[in-house]
Amino acid sequence: MYAVTDPSTGTTARTYPTATDTEVSEAVAAAHAATAWGRSSTVAERAALLRRLGDLHTEHRAELAAGIVREMGKPLDEAEGEVDFCVDIYHYYADHAEEFLADEELTVTSGPGRAVVRRGPVGVLLGIMPWNFPAYQVARFAAPNLALGNTIVLKHAPQCPDTAALLERLVAEAGFPAGAYVNVYATNEQIADVIADPRVHGVSLTGSERAGAAVAEIAGRHLKKVVLELGGSDPFIVLSTDDLDSVVDAAVAARLDNTGQACNAAKRFVVTAGLYDAFVEKFTAALLARQSGAPLSSVAAADTLERQVAAAVAEGATLHTEGERDGAHFPAGVLTGLTTEHAAARQELFGPVAMVFRAADEQDALRIANDTPYGLGSYVFTTDPVQAARVADGIEAGMVFVNGVGAEGAELPFGGIKRSGFGRELGRPGIEEFVNKKLIRTVA
Repeated sequence: MYAVTDPSTGTTARTYPTATDTEVSEAVAAAHAATAWGRSSTVAERAALLRRLGDLHTEHRAELAAGIVREMGKPLDEAEGEVDFCVDIYHYYADHAEEFLADEELTVTSGPGRAVVRRGPVGVLLGIMPWNFPAYQVARFAAPNLALGNTIVLKHAPQCPDTAALLERLVAEAGFPAGAYVNVYATNEQIADVIADPRVHGVSLTGSERAGAAVAEIAGRHLKKVVLELGGSDPFIVLSTDDLDSVVDAAVAARLDNTGQACNAAKRFVVTAGLYDAFVEKFTAALLARQSGAPLSSVAAADTLERQVAAAVAEGATLHTEGERDGAHFPAGVLTGLTTEHAAARQELFGPVAMVFRAADEQDALRIANDTPYGLGSYVFTTDPVQAARVADGIEAGMVFVNGVGAEGAELPFGGIKRSGFGRELGRPGIEEFVNKKLIRTVA
């Protein structure tokens, strides 16, 4: 189940045995024992450990990046950028944990005395992580929760066992005690038991809609809070521009990030009629010219994308592409002639294929953008700031980026609505998800 298979060659370099039931139980027990550290250590002490963990990511940047490339095919410069973002995240929470977790004085109007809300850990958390950002996804879950004093049992994607082991080693090297962060190569059946375990107090999953639904169902039966970051089919709305070439550059970057395998990548390009033809011409040429040539994460991922594209063409869409698929390598492409009635319009295409829709006007563009089961991110390009604000208010998504792409940051909350999940990571909201907000009322 856990194996390092280079998607560019299909060669399996290493396999790992899945954990025994005893090993999984021991992982939970270790994390539970470490909750004593989480409750007794100070925020400043934990922040210092986080800072060291960030520094270690810098020191091991080359090793981490090379492993990411080997495991899931990410272009090297993007893998290095992923590690750099992890450093930002660990250092951000190191810098701000004391501020975020300080006692909150309440105004008491019901009688004498004073009251505060004191933020503390809830205990053991289970993290279920995906393959597409093997280090970054872990950082945005682990950093705020280790700052808080929660302890972590981490089940990484089966494609990323080397990265999983390296991250566990870096956490230990940073000085976190045994059990604060435990990696486990568990099966899905074992993970269901971990969710049900009374020592586990919450679950965070980044992954597919199907996986999210399954985890939420089990967690709900056992009264566990979950944070879910699932799929997305983010709209990229073009309403007006003084520089179409720069908008096209942004559109290409938004579609090709991680070879198109990012939940919050722009996937549906919604362009008003007056700009549509020129946009399609420039965008298609640029997308095909700038594709990285990197593989998708696996042959299976390429198979899925191929089926989706073929189905869209069978429904009447036109595919603009160059080159042929080769194993996990999938050529970039642009699908035109689409409406919201096409099945593809309601799916997530996880790869370097873009869908372009013609909109009559602003209102129609907003209709197309919102006609999706997903609601993760979105992008709006316009020269009119009033229009930008109006459209941003009307988009049904957890995030809206106006006149820019790649604008995520450690300080900015990340998450969605509808079938893209619920809860937030990063920023101050990221440390508020798995926290005990304890009221302490002193009357006299």
